[in-house]
Amino acid sequence: MTVRRVVPNIRSEAGRESREFYGLLGFEEVMNHGWIMTLASPSSPAAQISVMTDDRTAPIAPDMSVEVDDVDAAYAVMVKSGAEIIHPLQDEEWGVRRFFVRDPSGRVVNVLGHL
Repeated sequence: MTVRRVVPNIRSEAGRESREFYGLLGFEEVMNHGWIMTLASPSSPAAQISVMTDDRTAPIAPDMSVEVDDVDAAYAVMVKSGAEIIHPLQDEEWGVRRFFVRDPSGRVVNVLGHL
């Protein structure tokens, strides 16, 4: 399995202000679903930040997202390891397959792959 990118997820009710702030650092909006907005560097598109109010289809907002090339393999590894699965493996309407797992420090990681 290969990691494609890692994206911090910032919880905020101040989406517009966050977009403006990170815009000062060179980030531009590349996705906005209302509850989650992703900002990326135009010169390095894998450098991203997601700003979210909540997660509309999961019980908790994740602390970070890790995109992998084979989310099913990642899920199998996590289940076999005994890691705590917070949100089951499923396909989401916006084109990702994902699950949430808790890391040893208690952070919630959204592991995903694009469909």
